[in-house]
Amino acid sequence: MTNTMIETHALTRHFTVKKHTVEAVRGLDLHVGRGELVALLGPNGAGKSTTLRMLTTLIPPTSGTARVAGYDVTTDQRAVRQHIGYIGQGNGASHNQRGRDELVSQGRCYGLAGTGAKARADLLVESLDLALGMVHAPELLFLDEPSTGLDPQNRANLQGLITELHASRGTTIVLTTHYLEEADAMAQRVIVVDHGAIIADDTAHRLKTELVGDRIMVSLKDTDQAVQAAERAHRADPSAVVTPDGSTLTIRTSGGPELVPDLLRDLDRVGVPALSVEVVRPTLDDVFLHLTGRSLREDQSTATPTSTPTKEIAA
Repeated sequence: MTNTMIETHALTRHFTVKKHTVEAVRGLDLHVGRGELVALLGPNGAGKSTTLRMLTTLIPPTSGTARVAGYDVTTDQRAVRQHIGYIGQGNGASHNQRGRDELVSQGRCYGLAGTGAKARADLLVESLDLALGMVHAPELLFLDEPSTGLDPQNRANLQGLITELHASRGTTIVLTTHYLEEADAMAQRVIVVDHGAIIADDTAHRLKTELVGDRIMVSLKDTDQAVQAAERAHRADPSAVVTPDGSTLTIRTSGGPELVPDLLRDLDRVGVPALSVEVVRPTLDDVFLHLTGRSLREDQSTATPTSTPTKEIAA
């Protein structure tokens, strides 16, 4: 049994739209180990869903290679499908079937006998969305924005189900999401994708602390005191980025909560007391802003809905 569930090398997918070539995924090198819970994060059109569709054999790569659960996605499609579950965007169930019937149909598609499919449906029917991908108990589950359209309560419930599934069964899970808090709370690794390429890959904690750092905002009496405070802050943490602006001092550092008490005592000692102080912990949106110069939240809120894909894209 291999410890590698997903391995890609230079994985690429191009589409032709109105005689123009669109590079949806560009040279993706990806490794996911057995039992990992990984989140793919990126704006609309970044290539997240296209990547998942290649890894689940729904569309072939233009070039490059990918092995899923030890099988090649191009030459061993049947074997790949037998080892994975996949929940795509949109409605999971047929509009003309009841939820339990759809579960049975999914189980039969994955090769379960009729009685086996019905038994699995009975076990999973209370969690329909995840049940569609889990009816055949796969070792690897792909979830493409599973919580889109859910209200906050149901989104929290689904998050709990995914976390429990990973913890109790050791299922390898790869999910795409545009909910930053969701990726931050659940994922062991966060992979940031932009323009079809991976631009960051690490734990959410390291991405936030090492790439961005905490933001400390200190309010002083006047500009002169802010300049003095900036000098003291730089002495306290030479690696910090210290920026005075009028009577306000902004400090970027990876250890904000630890720095603040000593800094405030030092400022009081030299007669430059702070009027107020605020520590803002970094978010994954701050990471995306640092990497790309734009906010992921803005990309999600301003993006226009995707039109119906062309025949090639929907293949």
